[in-house]
Amino acid sequence: MKMEVDSTKMGKVEEEENVPHFHVLAVDDSLIDRKLLEKLLQVSSCKVTCVDSGDKALKYLGLLDPHNASSLSSPSSPHQQQGMKVNLIMTDYCMPGMSGYDLLKRVKLQGSSWKDVPVVIMSSENVPSRISMCLEEGAEEFLLKPLKLSDLKKLQPYLLKSVNNNNNSSSSWDWEGESGNSSVGTDKECSNKSINSNCIAKRKALSPEGQDPKSKACLCSS
Repeated sequence: MKMEVDSTKMGKVEEEENVPHFHVLAVDDSLIDRKLLEKLLQVSSCKVTCVDSGDKALKYLGLLDPHNASSLSSPSSPHQQQGMKVNLIMTDYCMPGMSGYDLLKRVKLQGSSWKDVPVVIMSSENVPSRISMCLEEGAEEFLLKPLKLSDLKKLQPYLLKSVNNNNNSSSSWDWEGESGNSSVGTDKECSNKSINSNCIAKRKALSPEGQDPKSKACLCSS
């Protein structure tokens, strides 16, 4: 009886190891926000790589020349040679040094090997002009902090698209976290950028007025 139980457990472990997971690059200068995002993504069965600045994100992607931080590296960067894949980039908008908007522009730059990777911008500040600017530059979503698991559900179509572009295969996301019941759905109201703006507007209407007095000061330009 014990051997049967052990073999069942081994079968489940092997099955989990064979399931491909999404890889998300999370960029945020706030340690608390990084840990929260990392936890939400891990609960959703994602592999997460966290960095605390836009420059480190570019370095991880192989887009920084170590001898000249302002220039793009060649297509034969070490990370690309190793076949590293990132299915989604989630970045805070307001960071010292390189802002999330600047990082977005670098990733989406013509000729960049990562320009087809979905980028999601996050911010604790609800500034319509900033939201529109990021969406026009190529961001898939603009999410307001603090993030919730429900916010991540709407990202599934972008992740699947990225995985299909890279591997021509499908992956699984445990939308219900550790509950064991997966519920995969597509938010039709947020199927394109113009409708995304409407979704953001709805969230604005539901959010409390005013800003959190403890929110960090934005050091980047809008």
